[in-house]
Amino acid sequence: MSTDPAGADAPVLIFDGDCPYCSVAAVALRRLDGVVAVPWEADPVGPFLDAQFGSRPFAMVLVDPAERRVYAGRSAAEELADRAGTPGIVGGLVRDNYDRIADVVGTLSGRARDPDDFHDTYRLDEEAGDLVGSLRTAASEAPAALS
Repeated sequence: MSTDPAGADAPVLIFDGDCPYCSVAAVALRRLDGVVAVPWEADPVGPFLDAQFGSRPFAMVLVDPAERRVYAGRSAAEELADRAGTPGIVGGLVRDNYDRIADVVGTLSGRARDPDDFHDTYRLDEEAGDLVGSLRTAASEAPAALS
């Protein structure tokens, strides 16, 4: 699916902006099918998560307004691998090893918290869908060192 990154159907990735490894991955993913990335710490993320989940899970989240789907944790990692055109086995490996990968990345980056246990694909809640534009507006720019 081709999307307009400035358009209402552009997928949005919510990622751990305090993690340098996650930030580098988010920069790379921006080149993927119009995905825009916003750090978990950005102001609009909390209200979006509250509307979608009724809480603010610390997790990687991929929001696809065109499909009206929200992928979280393992599901988000697998979906991103699939969209990147990696062989199906890679997406499966990412999904199956998500917790290990998150643990290693967290240890290497000095992250003091573990991701929350949200790993499914969800229907985009109508109220949360109304907030996707605010996420897109807060999408992070590539760090100057990576531009």
